[in-house]
Amino acid sequence: MIQKVKPTGKQKTMFLIHFVIFAIATIAQIMLYDKGATSWVYPWPAWTIAAWGLSLIGHWCAVYTSYEDAGHKEYTRQEHNG
Repeated sequence: MIQKVKPTGKQKTMFLIHFVIFAIATIAQIMLYDKGATSWVYPWPAWTIAAWGLSLIGHWCAVYTSYEDAGHKEYTRQEHNG
């Protein structure tokens, strides 16, 4: 039966660092976004925030929802013997 892989402390720490830097960068982008503008300004931070947010979701999935690959041991055995 396929087992869920428990994240290591390093994986959790790296995800936390990723999240903190994302939060700081997002706040900075929003604060600097329309500084001094007198009319409508294109919301350029939305693109970087959305892209980085998606990568953060992917990172979370990789850390907390990973399952072992049942065929990985067989693959590595064949790779080393072939």
